[in-house]
Amino acid sequence: MDIWMLGKAHKHPDFGALSQHIDPQWITHALAVTGKASVRRRKLPAEQVVWLVIALAMYRHESIPQVVAHLDLALPDEVIPDLAKSALTQARQRLGQEPLAQLFALCALSWDDRHLSKPGRRWRGLARYAIDGSTLRTSDTPDNRQHFGAQNYASGAVANYPQLRLLTLTSLSTHLVRETVFGEYGKNEMRYAQALLRSVPDHSLTVFDKGFFSAELLLQLQQGGTERHWLIPAKRNSQWERLDPQPSDYRVRMKVSPQAREANPALPMYWEARAIETVSRHGQRRILLTSMLDTRHWPAKEIAEQYQARWRIETSYRELKQDMLGDALTLRSGTPQTVRQEMWGALLAYNLVRLEMAEVASEVGVMPTELSFTVALHYLRYEWSWMATSSPGTLPARLRRLRERLGDQLLSKQRRGRECPRVVKMPPSRYPVKQLCVVK
Repeated sequence: MDIWMLGKAHKHPDFGALSQHIDPQWITHALAVTGKASVRRRKLPAEQVVWLVIALAMYRHESIPQVVAHLDLALPDEVIPDLAKSALTQARQRLGQEPLAQLFALCALSWDDRHLSKPGRRWRGLARYAIDGSTLRTSDTPDNRQHFGAQNYASGAVANYPQLRLLTLTSLSTHLVRETVFGEYGKNEMRYAQALLRSVPDHSLTVFDKGFFSAELLLQLQQGGTERHWLIPAKRNSQWERLDPQPSDYRVRMKVSPQAREANPALPMYWEARAIETVSRHGQRRILLTSMLDTRHWPAKEIAEQYQARWRIETSYRELKQDMLGDALTLRSGTPQTVRQEMWGALLAYNLVRLEMAEVASEVGVMPTELSFTVALHYLRYEWSWMATSSPGTLPARLRRLRERLGDQLLSKQRRGRECPRVVKMPPSRYPVKQLCVVK
C-alpha cells in the first residue's frame, strides 16, 4: 500500500519536485530498520513526521504548527480536528534521529552515484570531492551544553551558546553532500574526517584544506581503495626532501612524525608526494601536495584548477546556514536528540534542492554549480507549497514549468568561477545601526 494512502478518503500529496526523488520504500525501510514505524493510526504518523522534519529546514521562518498546516501534513480527524503543539513535540520525540540518518545515507549515496555517470561530472575519470567543516549554534539548554559543548576562548570565557561541529564529504561537480558527520564541538576535526574516509569511492580525488594535513589521514585515504587520490596545500612550516630538480613541479619525500607513528605503528617512516608551486589570481604563492605522481597523466595546471574548485564548496555552508536556515543563528531544537534530527532534516533538504538543480543543469546543458542556489530554493519553496494542495493530475505540468523556470537561474558570467580573497568579516551586530541625519 502507498505510504500516503493512510486514510480511505484522504490522500496526501507527493510534494512534487522534491519527494519524487525519495523512493517511498526508502522511508519505509528507514523506519523499519530503526523500529520507528507507526503501529497504530495517528494524525501525524511516522512517515509524515519524516517530511515534517525536512520541511522545517525548507520553511525555517515558520513555526512547526504553521509548517504542518501549510503543507497539510496531518491526517484528518473528525473527532479531534486540531493538532495540539504538544502532539508535534511528541511526534518528533517518537521518531528520533535514527530514521533521518538512515534515510540520508540511502538518498545521498544514490543521488551522488546517479550523477557521477553523467557527462562532465568527472575529471579525467575521477570523481571529485572536498572534505571541509563548519559549526552551528544550538539552543542554550543544559542538555545541549553538556552534550555538544561550547567554544572556550583564550581569556577563559566560554561561548554563550553550545555549538555542534559539522564535516561533509561534498561533490565538487554538483555540491551534493555524499556523507556527513557531526557532533560535539570539542572533538578534533581530524577524527571527524577519518570517519568520512570510508565513504570516499574508488577512482576519486578528495581535496582538503591545509588544516587536515596529516600523514595518517592522507595515507589512510590513499591506501584504503583503488585510485583514491588526495590534494592539499602545504603548510608554511612543512619540511621535505626534493627528489628531482624540476623548478615548480617535483616529487618530495617527507618524514612521518614520531608522534604519528607512536599513535599508529603501521605508518611508514617516510612518505612521498608531488609538489606543485602555483600563483593565485591575487598573487598569492601556494604549494600544493598531491598523491597524483604521474605528471603526464595529471597536468599540474589542471590539478591547480581542482583546488580552486574546492573554495566554492565553502559556499555550500553559507547556503545551508544563511539561505536555507534563513540566517537564523541558532537551531530551533532544545534537546541533543532533536538537534541531531533537525540537522539530518536540513541536510536532506539541502541535498533535495541541489539534486533538483543538478537535474535541471543536465537538461539545460550546464554545470550544476552555474545555477543559483538561492533562486532554486525560492522556486522550490513556492512550488512545494502549491503542490501540497493541488490535484495530482496537474503535477506533471507544474513540474515541467518548474524545470523551465529553474533553467532561468543561471549565474551571470561575471559570477561564474569568480575567486574572492579570504578575509575576516565583521560579526553581525544584534542592534540596529543608527542613521545620522544631515541637516542642510
